[in-house]
Amino acid sequence: MEKKNYNEMTDEELLVERKELNKSKIFHASAIGFLAGILIFGLVGWGLSEEKRLGFFIPMLIPIVFIYKLVKNPKGNKDLEEALKERRLN
Repeated sequence: MEKKNYNEMTDEELLVERKELNKSKIFHASAIGFLAGILIFGLVGWGLSEEKRLGFFIPMLIPIVFIYKLVKNPKGNKDLEEALKERRLN
């Protein structure tokens, strides 16, 4: 991905970037909720099962890894948010 210089963009281009940022935030929130639901469903299912096998937890690491990556990813959008605040386009 290329690093964009938001200070050189016009107001219209920043508004388009803001729409993409909002879509990205909605997608990340939905994906995190979906993966957390899978994780909770799996843990409750394991807790209610008669056979408690520890090997079950290995597939449960997959949603945890994806949740971590989704939470860590949006931190790169701070430059865009600062440019929007400077121009008062919020």
